[in-house]
Amino acid sequence: MRRTLIVMVKVPRAGWVKTRLARDIGTVRAAWWFRHQVNALLRRVEDKRWRIVLAVAPDIEGVQSRIWPHRFPRWGQGGGDLGARMARMLRAAGAGPACLIGGDIPGIRREHIAEAFAALGAHDAVFGPAEDGGYWLIGLKHPARQPTGILQGVRWSSEHALADSVDTLKGYRIARAATLRDVDSADDLPMTRP
Repeated sequence: MRRTLIVMVKVPRAGWVKTRLARDIGTVRAAWWFRHQVNALLRRVEDKRWRIVLAVAPDIEGVQSRIWPHRFPRWGQGGGDLGARMARMLRAAGAGPACLIGGDIPGIRREHIAEAFAALGAHDAVFGPAEDGGYWLIGLKHPARQPTGILQGVRWSSEHALADSVDTLKGYRIARAATLRDVDSADDLPMTRP
């Protein structure tokens, strides 16, 4: 079965991307950081063992943008809250295993993605926890057959995001991947480099 790695990205417009980080360092610097961080992340995780798809927002501008490398297919995220968009992107991956990540994880490497896909061999789902109680990765063994209500009612941007998301997968065998740090504020930047 074909493996798919979905990377959620926004067009890096000042004032529209990384808004919590922008409160600390300014909108232009936050957009610049995100653009360069995503491109570095894509270089680090590209691998022949999986295809990479960019889940872009806004849909039309993201699909047409020249900012992201053209070798990666692009899917518009569509409307709804973060959970609805993530569930939609996972479902679009089709029959093979799929993992979804954000673009703001400076420490991610190919090995982390390989570990997550390997976990799906014996589990229905996998999460990569973040240090703040959220998560940097969600993966499903059968994303096209995801349960109704997946990722609904999650308290996003809080220390409850991971626990709430796991609760939407009742009866699933769930694995945990490595714990990594994502970048939400300037406090997260000193330990990271795009």
